[in-house]
Amino acid sequence: MHDAPVMLCAGEALTDLIHQGHEQWVSRTGGSVWNVARALAVLGERIAFAGAISRDRFGDALWAASEDVGLDLRLLQRVAKSPLLAVVEQGEPPRYFFIGDDSADLHFDASQFPEGWSANLRWAHFGGISLARQPLARKLVDLAAQLKAQGVSISYDPNYRNLMDAAYTPTLQRMAALADVIKVSDDDLRGLYPGVALDDALRQIRSHNPAALCLLTRGGQGASLLRGADRADARAPAVTVADTVGAGDASVAGLLHSLAQHPQRSLQSHLHAALAAGSAACLQPGATPPHPQSMHQLFEQLEGDAS
Repeated sequence: MHDAPVMLCAGEALTDLIHQGHEQWVSRTGGSVWNVARALAVLGERIAFAGAISRDRFGDALWAASEDVGLDLRLLQRVAKSPLLAVVEQGEPPRYFFIGDDSADLHFDASQFPEGWSANLRWAHFGGISLARQPLARKLVDLAAQLKAQGVSISYDPNYRNLMDAAYTPTLQRMAALADVIKVSDDDLRGLYPGVALDDALRQIRSHNPAALCLLTRGGQGASLLRGADRADARAPAVTVADTVGAGDASVAGLLHSLAQHPQRSLQSHLHAALAAGSAACLQPGATPPHPQSMHQLFEQLEGDAS
């Protein structure tokens, strides 16, 4: 495939239907894995998004937003099925549920990819609810294993949602074992390991692949980056928060961008890159990709504070 991508994000692109009160609803493009892909595209990576979306207006909006940031769309499939919807009701934290029986995302088919599509691939990111929806989850885990065998580095963010019940455990264990990078939040760990202390839950997910780089985010409390016995910790930079939606996805993108472009950086600097991207995403409403200039400024601020 001509000009094959160097990075891949594979999983769900969906539509959030958000309750505004008085029976008013607004739709927003979204999806954890798709958010990571857009953030990486804005940061200048040659990245493709792999998944399946509907052929209606919801799918059109996802396609247009993907084009707007320069995503490689040769692996994004259009299917004559209903859209995947996340219905978000008001509240703190907000309540949500998913509508997507036999929806477009489930009909993703990697066998249709053009020949040579993965020839230049170096990183592939997986996660989100796509790994909790069958038969899509099996297809994505198989794809991750295939790419891993090919020498591609795997990134995994479970991004816990309430449909990840006990049936999700084998997928969690397999993906964590395959992953070179595991990203989890403190809330993810509470959902994935109910009733388990945070430190013990972190040890459990790391036990599947102790050599993996593990990014643990704790919202405004900062984050930690762990590799083997080494650990770096940092607080998030102080910013005026417009919205925290998509901050975790942006932090994954910031880390992967740093690992790909600056492999010689210290663990501390890679952590700063992740925090800078997550904080930059908070400066804008919605799951908007972080502005590269804002991310760079916040990264330099964190580096300066640490020196």
